[in-house]
Amino acid sequence: MERIKKILLGIFFVILFFGNVCFSEELTVQQLTTPRTVAFSECAKSYNMPVDKLYLLSVDSIAANRFEIKELQSKMGYVLFRAAGREFLATSAYYGANKSILRITPANNNYYFAPGIVLNIFKYIDLNTDAEFKPVQKS
Repeated sequence: MERIKKILLGIFFVILFFGNVCFSEELTVQQLTTPRTVAFSECAKSYNMPVDKLYLLSVDSIAANRFEIKELQSKMGYVLFRAAGREFLATSAYYGANKSILRITPANNNYYFAPGIVLNIFKYIDLNTDAEFKPVQKS
């Protein structure tokens, strides 16, 4: 009986240790910066906010990540920016009642790039969804 308890306890600790190491959802720095083929589904994310707020947050996120903004067009809701020597297109679109979607795709349709470019933008937007944008007062 004592032997069975030790085996079960050992299995429990192995699952606990390897479960945290192998199955963690957080990516390491090397996984974020090493280029790999990124699925299109990883390049799009929907949010529960108006499309104009999502557009402003995406512009702010791109600037905060120190990517070079090449072109902005608020009417169509897209931002063309340069990151890691490549150009990307961030497009925000209406997705439903008070819902919107943000797609970040490479401009040349080559999905072999570092996934951290896209994931850092999404993470910044997730952290700042409660930010309030106020219009600038003209003096």
